[in-house]
Amino acid sequence: MQLNKNSKIFVAGHKGMVGSSIVRYLKKKKYKNILTVDKKDLDLLDQLNTQKFLMKKKPHFVIIAAAKVGGIMANNNYKAEFIYQNLQIQSNLIHSSYLAGVKKLIFLGSSCIYPKFSKQPIKEEYLLDGKLETTNDAYAIAKIAGVKMCESYNQQYGLSYISLMPTNLYGPNDSYNLKNSHFYPALISKIYQAKIKKKKTIKIWGNGKAKREFLFVDDLADACEYFLKKKVKHKIINIGSGQEKTILGYAKFIMKKMNVNLQVLYDKKKPNGTPRKILNFNLAKKYGWKPKFSLSKGFDLTFSNFVKKKLNEK
Repeated sequence: MQLNKNSKIFVAGHKGMVGSSIVRYLKKKKYKNILTVDKKDLDLLDQLNTQKFLMKKKPHFVIIAAAKVGGIMANNNYKAEFIYQNLQIQSNLIHSSYLAGVKKLIFLGSSCIYPKFSKQPIKEEYLLDGKLETTNDAYAIAKIAGVKMCESYNQQYGLSYISLMPTNLYGPNDSYNLKNSHFYPALISKIYQAKIKKKKTIKIWGNGKAKREFLFVDDLADACEYFLKKKVKHKIINIGSGQEKTILGYAKFIMKKMNVNLQVLYDKKKPNGTPRKILNFNLAKKYGWKPKFSLSKGFDLTFSNFVKKKLNEK
């Protein structure tokens, strides 16, 4: 079945940053049959009820944005939760989709499941080509299993279950909890708080030299719709932005955007993570997809949402 405006599309994980962006995007594109379900009504860790739900609803397409995610500290401190919950959620959804007759599915992988010292920019074929970053190996192994599960179901059952591998993401509805969030929203929160409290310094993890690429989450939503529509031979596709800075570079960029000048201190007891991580997304470009949001435009939309959240907390 070809994707059309009446297709029934199930977005799993619609409350998170990625899932909410996908739902917003599909609504904006006038899709009329978007299926979501709240956690109180369906626990995706529950295999039987996940199967019952998908067998009853019979979606034409599925996008798996549901996952347990977090920054370095969360990944390192809660490894058991990260490996168990991600394995269980994705296995339940992929297998139940197959049982429900879903022929096309998007599984969202992650750039952080590639080896720690991958050649840069990272190509799709570098998966499983070396050792993983130890701070998030539990999450990475779970996600790799999801990619391999999709590959296996394609091979055995003749399906089109595609793994999109986004680079680091940011955008509205992100978590700004300093203990568990990724470094970009954590930086926004730290710099904002320092400005409000008239502080002179901020502290960043490691030496600030690690390089990262970031993609605005609405570009990933666009890629999900694009590859649901597109007939593709390849089933693992990197989704990047080509926009790269050091951790220190992002701190300076955010300070400039917020019109504040702070001295940057380094917490060298904290890990640097992978030295450099940027995706080669030539394959996506060959299929005709490319990102639309600049880092500056993406930040403006993200910061606007962040301030709104802060005002709602008061």
